[in-house]
Amino acid sequence: AVVLAADVSRSIDDGEFALERRGYAEALESQKLIDAISTGPHGAIALAYVEWAGEGEQKLVVDWTVIRNADDARKFANLVEASPRSYVGRTAIGSAIDFSFAEFAESPFAAEKQVIDVSGDGTSNQGRAVTRARDAAVAGGAVINGLTIYNKRAAALGGYLALHTNPPGGLSNYYRKNVIGGAGAFVIPIEDFGSFGDAMLRKLVN
Repeated sequence: AVVLAADVSRSIDDGEFALERRGYAEALESQKLIDAISTGPHGAIALAYVEWAGEGEQKLVVDWTVIRNADDARKFANLVEASPRSYVGRTAIGSAIDFSFAEFAESPFAAEKQVIDVSGDGTSNQGRAVTRARDAAVAGGAVINGLTIYNKRAAALGGYLALHTNPPGGLSNYYRKNVIGGAGAFVIPIEDFGSFGDAMLRKLVN
């Protein structure tokens, strides 16, 4: 069971948001993903798609769906692309983890593994501490992975926005220290929004 938790906070402009959404769809529709699912132990995965921004801004955009074949994946991807953007708020990663973890209890499907894939372009600046949310989810049996997007436009603006999207040591290092957790958890750095789909596909196949 995998929750795709997508950052839609205000540092992501409409063009970047469109690339992020398209990247999710392209990854879901890839034959490489379908091949990986079909050769897996159950021949299926359960997916849910969540968008998040500030504290209290989390939404289940596409409900739990079993993906077994290309048709299932295409329908899920179409729902992702067709939905309006949920928020344009601050960045509450801890709240996003709490919300995503709670979704496992709402799933009608039994799963041997529970994974939260958090994509984001900045550090948490609102809501409960990320590390507390991470530790609670991991203690509950979840694995949290990170996909960190380097927002070149925001970083070039300087000031707080640059620090938010490119903290000392880099955003991937921030995610490693604060966001990911559980057995085998990892971070995939993404060069820009245009390469999001390729990175998401690598994550899902792994």
